[in-house]
Amino acid sequence: MAVARVTEIIAASKQSFDHATQKGIKRANKTLKNVEGAWVQDMKVTVKDGEVHEYRVTLKVTFILDD
Repeated sequence: MAVARVTEIIAASKQSFDHATQKGIKRANKTLKNVEGAWVQDMKVTVKDGEVHEYRVTLKVTFILDD
């Protein structure tokens, strides 16, 4: 039986929430072994001069622990 752990990360993108999510998963996969899934816990933007400046997502990343 596998045991999983969940960790929280925050990722940002100038393009979109989707791009921020993809960047976050790609980066998590470099450090964490056996990444199995993730969910977006929160989405927010920063605003500069009345325009969206950056998209940010808070991700909960699930990975399987080694035996």
